[in-house]
Amino acid sequence: MFQAIIIGIIEGFTEFLPISSTGHMIVASQFLGIDQDALTKAYEVIIQFAAIMAVMLIYREKITFKKVDLWSKLLLAFLPLAIVGFIFKDHIKALFNVETVAWMFIIGGIVFLLVEHFYKEQDSHVCVVEEVSYAQALWVGIAQIFSLIPGTSRAGATIIGGMLSGLDRKTSMEFSFLLAIPVMAAVSGYDLLKHYQDFADANWAAFIIGFIVAFVVAYLTIKLFLAFIQRFTFVAFGIYRIIFGIVLLLVI
Repeated sequence: MFQAIIIGIIEGFTEFLPISSTGHMIVASQFLGIDQDALTKAYEVIIQFAAIMAVMLIYREKITFKKVDLWSKLLLAFLPLAIVGFIFKDHIKALFNVETVAWMFIIGGIVFLLVEHFYKEQDSHVCVVEEVSYAQALWVGIAQIFSLIPGTSRAGATIIGGMLSGLDRKTSMEFSFLLAIPVMAAVSGYDLLKHYQDFADANWAAFIIGFIVAFVVAYLTIKLFLAFIQRFTFVAFGIYRIIFGIVLLLVI
């Protein structure tokens, strides 16, 4: 139960921040002595679904047939990751280790600091997520491919992709949040098909508690992140990533 709560908190807090939920969960699992087995994978499906529900609740007004154009762009942004991830899935699994996570934290942090140094908010022309063009959506989707490397961060890659393609910070974040819905639904659905039989051996009390914790923490994190970015930049996340990566390298 304790492990379920800790991992649920980490998933909910890090999934939508540019600091890599996968990287944090790999590190936390090793620290807590949690084996990366089929049952653990089944639990991750549960808490990822909770995170999806949180973002869908917050952006429920955008999940309608009136927003078909927006969701067409999100689908376009999803395709590069889906294609590359499917083709190279076996090679990607080999990268899941703490050392890779540490280096990608550092590299990602440096990228954030460089982008923020040269980024001029007044030069961005897209301030509403519905106005993102198909070309910009595709560029965000291409940037998202880098998130296949553990420690890179899906949110971080898509936010950077959005900023570099001409979106302001808030719009980059919102597009990243909405893009998480098809991405995480596909990943969770794929994992569910692979590990559905493992739910029979699950500690359902721990799974339910983990779901609730991940949902609440994800919901609050998104709300706080949106408020934070109205006043600040992503520099703090870049610094955090570099420090966290260095600490990991020293520890291992």
